[in-house]
Amino acid sequence: MSKTIIGLLREGKIPVDKRTPLTPSQAKAINAAYPDVEVIAQRSEIRCFTDEEYVEAGIRLVDSVEEADILLGVKEVPIPDLIEGKTYFFFSHTIKKQPYNRDLLREILKKNIRMVDYETLTEPSGKRIIAFGRWAGIVGAYNGIWTYGKRYNLFDMRRANECFDLEDLKTEFSKVILPPIKIALTGGGRVTKGAMEVLTGMGIRKVTPHQFCNCYFDFPVYTQLNVRNYNAREDGEAFSRNEFYKSPQNYVGDFLQFTSEADILIAAAFWAPEAPVLFTKEDMTGPDFKTSVIADITCDIEGSIPSTKQPSTIADPVYDYNPSDDEVDPPFTDEGNISVMAVDNLPCELPRDASSSFGQRLADQILPLLLGEDPETVIERATIASEGKLCGRYTYLQDYVDGE
Repeated sequence: MSKTIIGLLREGKIPVDKRTPLTPSQAKAINAAYPDVEVIAQRSEIRCFTDEEYVEAGIRLVDSVEEADILLGVKEVPIPDLIEGKTYFFFSHTIKKQPYNRDLLREILKKNIRMVDYETLTEPSGKRIIAFGRWAGIVGAYNGIWTYGKRYNLFDMRRANECFDLEDLKTEFSKVILPPIKIALTGGGRVTKGAMEVLTGMGIRKVTPHQFCNCYFDFPVYTQLNVRNYNAREDGEAFSRNEFYKSPQNYVGDFLQFTSEADILIAAAFWAPEAPVLFTKEDMTGPDFKTSVIADITCDIEGSIPSTKQPSTIADPVYDYNPSDDEVDPPFTDEGNISVMAVDNLPCELPRDASSSFGQRLADQILPLLLGEDPETVIERATIASEGKLCGRYTYLQDYVDGE
């Protein structure tokens, strides 16, 4: 009986992404656990684990992955590289009808590709199974503190992408010497928990939202804000989390109580376009708007945070937002500006750790379902396209594919 071949793709999207869906040791373990499966790796000069490390683990290197049945990547596969009739796993960034990936989904359908999106791999409850969220939170919070230090010439520490891994990154924490500032952190999921690891590791004390707004501290503090802390029902009735996510248009925002206190905002909460924005550009010019550094991990362009007008890059992580003119300026050019860190591929700054964590979940919780039985139809529910058609819950994307 012929083997099922799983191919690890060489990432082709620009800017480059060094992550991989499976580390050498994970690929080796899969080959050992499944006699009828072989994991191969496409040669890559940018992957965070070298070709030599895969060879040492007994993984066969190839220039072309044509022979593979299942192809695993991380970011979107360049359209010219798509191979007809294959099964692909990667983050397609199509389920929100992102205009820049319409042609990608069209080509997937044209080439009869079975497309499974990591973002849509969920438990029956809807909870995502695998993600890079923790690493986005870790790097995003670190970058936010790094930005504040640069803006006010307080301390000097290495960039996250200059560190070998998380343990190396932690050696920089002791360099952080902050005045008694206040940091607002939004969200409650993996991203937020990753950010809290960094803030706590730097010795920044956590306080309640009430204390944050009403107490003075002579040391740096942060507070974690959930949606109930800054959204209220328009009719004055009690906040309901379930209803908020179901009908966010029934709510109004009240985030200015925190921007009047926060020196740094670390935005890590999911935001839907129907929900209230955190604040407006007019709010940002008000006399009570104190926040001078915004680390927008969500990187929703002109979404809940109007100063996030464009993504920043690992090479150039910060830009200034001029609230008076609603314009982007070079970083740290004017004290009246707000410094924005909005890198849209934060986990890439710690690619070895991020890949290892992601790959372990993929190997332990997804591949057994793909290669064996899947009683809760996890793979089926995450399949966006197959045999030239949109599948199941993703038929809503048809007008997006049609260009309407």
